[in-house]
Amino acid sequence: MPESFVVVPRGVAAGSAGIAAPATTTLRHPALEPLAGFLADPEVTDLFVNGAEGLFVDRGRGAEKQPGWRTTEQDVRELATALISAGGRHIDDAHPCVDVRLPGGLRVHAVLPPVALGGTVISVRIARAETLDLDGLEERGMLGPAQRARLEQLVAARANLLVTGAAGCGKTTLLAALLERVPAAERIVTIEDVAELRLRHPHHVRLEARQANLEGAGGVGLAQLVREALRMRPDRLVIGECRGEEVRELLSALNTGHDGGAGTLHANGLADVPARLEALGALAGLDDAALARQVASAIDAVVHIERRGGLRTVAGIGRPAVEGGRLTIREQSCE
Repeated sequence: MPESFVVVPRGVAAGSAGIAAPATTTLRHPALEPLAGFLADPEVTDLFVNGAEGLFVDRGRGAEKQPGWRTTEQDVRELATALISAGGRHIDDAHPCVDVRLPGGLRVHAVLPPVALGGTVISVRIARAETLDLDGLEERGMLGPAQRARLEQLVAARANLLVTGAAGCGKTTLLAALLERVPAAERIVTIEDVAELRLRHPHHVRLEARQANLEGAGGVGLAQLVREALRMRPDRLVIGECRGEEVRELLSALNTGHDGGAGTLHANGLADVPARLEALGALAGLDDAALARQVASAIDAVVHIERRGGLRTVAGIGRPAVEGGRLTIREQSCE
């Protein structure tokens, strides 16, 4: 990588509507110097580099292609390699898909060819310098007064929550805001593939998965971290995102006295949550009937978030149930 590539965290002025501006990173690279201006823009939440084909920027209105932005595939690959290395991981032909977090609030995901057919793909998510609390989320329209009251009630009652939605809809943001309502005397242990949850809570322990080294040794996955966390006497056990066999360990933990836990899950709607969980259960060796019983017993509420026209909103709250031996989600009213 050329020596002219530098990662420099720096602060920017606060954004509008009471929202803190994102922590930004300046990128200096011969071919990618224009990225610095986008990263310094307080309205930008995501950047997408699609090989040498172009740069797309999301300012809350969806990804928009930036006209006139040019680079080469070699420069994009070198940038991906440098960013992943800065996050303490490595990307190469043996490990062509890698996700990392960087100081300054950046989460970077990169995919190399031939997995990425059109050239190296880089996705950069820019986290806010300060997380939003429930007051801020209500002001932004994510949830109404009745929904907020219901969610606060669930947290106070130590209900086990599953926050669902598409990528970038605000699952982590809402979950962090809810966890900040946990009493200060309780110990929160969070487990993530790439650590994103930042809580204003005095007793928050963060665990992050570790990639295997070049010899394929030393990897620590989410399933193992769940088992380790159970030995740390958590009052609240949280998995940032269930995406594999760790769902078995999480459900087992929540079914054995660990109330007040939480997790997030990718799903298109409340009605799609059962199919998504059944797919993950299959990876963990659970059949549909066993999965349904585990979820109905372990999860007290499913909170679904949708993104409509740039607005992130709580679209519904449901309760898992078993019908005919299969899992279903019954939507509940907040009134």
